[in-house]
Amino acid sequence: MCKTRYFISFLFLVVSLNMNAQYIDRMDNSVIETTALDNEIIRLKKAGNVHGLTISVVTKDSVLFQKAYGSRNLKEKQKLKTSHNFYAASLSKPLFSFIVMKLVEAQKIDLDKPLVDYLDKPLYSYEFTHGYEGFKNLKTDKRYKKITARMCLSHTTGFPNWRYITKSGIDMENPLEIELDPGTFYSYSGEGIQLLQFVVEQITKTNLEELAQEYVFKPFKMDMTSFLWQERFDTNYAVGHYKKRKTLKRIKRNQEYAAGSMDTTPEDYTKFIQAMLGQKGLNEGTYEEFFKPQIRIESKQQFGKNRLIKTTENNEIELSYALGFGTYKTPFGKAVFKEGHIKGWEHYTVFYPSQNLGIIIMSNSSNAESIFKELLEVAMGDTWMPWYWENFVPYDK
Repeated sequence: MCKTRYFISFLFLVVSLNMNAQYIDRMDNSVIETTALDNEIIRLKKAGNVHGLTISVVTKDSVLFQKAYGSRNLKEKQKLKTSHNFYAASLSKPLFSFIVMKLVEAQKIDLDKPLVDYLDKPLYSYEFTHGYEGFKNLKTDKRYKKITARMCLSHTTGFPNWRYITKSGIDMENPLEIELDPGTFYSYSGEGIQLLQFVVEQITKTNLEELAQEYVFKPFKMDMTSFLWQERFDTNYAVGHYKKRKTLKRIKRNQEYAAGSMDTTPEDYTKFIQAMLGQKGLNEGTYEEFFKPQIRIESKQQFGKNRLIKTTENNEIELSYALGFGTYKTPFGKAVFKEGHIKGWEHYTVFYPSQNLGIIIMSNSSNAESIFKELLEVAMGDTWMPWYWENFVPYDK
């Protein structure tokens, strides 16, 4: 009995050390103790006045560091946990991209076949519910017939991010337009992702939530993740915080959108990034295509007035977009990244396949991006992340 108790205690110690390592080998071959990392995160959170923040540092089969800081709900003085549900924003897009790559592997969709070739009638003639205007305004612009799945996943459809974001400001009545010739220029577009979701659902005769459950959530044991609000989230969700201590009402979505209706926990999304590091669920050749740069990014910034202004400022790091993720070059191998951003929520994940290392930063605070640059430098040793292009302006600038 005594030996059994000692063995169980030893086993628990081993598991605990694996889940919270004493130090982290950073991607630049330097080392940081987790206690030092913890202290730096606390310092940065305070300096940036970030309300709530979670950090996870992982390899393909280990969680080296995972901790929550700050508030689940500042107004009600609730403490944040890594098991709380977050609105994922655009962190949903690479997960959808993984689903598309599963369909590519099963030969149900071709990355380079025009999407209209999969439809039974013209794209502009389909009717949509839930207030979504669809693609009826594209009837007179035949360039839509060129758009492929590859263009949607690499953000080269020529669509704006959202139709209501115009060059002169916000216009909720603005119709969807093609701003750039498809396949010629990187321009981030949720509209392109929504087009591909529609076509995927037509091909498979299955809705996005069912596809996600089959290909991602169940295989990777992401039990607290969904593109639709679930009853089990009602007692487990964090709220978003905006500017000076303002809490935001939690939106409970009843329609799945690949571009951003997903709720998840930091613990669950960590499992997805670990699967990407471990290249699980797809064969080697498909992963190679998944992470391969498709187009060099030439824009000065990803969003705002500089999104269509060309620059060579990021040529040194070969800033590019793959299929659902962005990429950049470091002296220690390729970085694969994705951000998520909406009022009250700011996230960033980056992993380095050749280093078997990744980080997931998730925040329910609208000022968290101000510390992302330093967080990457401290936790990962990554000084190459294109923070200006991302508009991650540091808090001290």
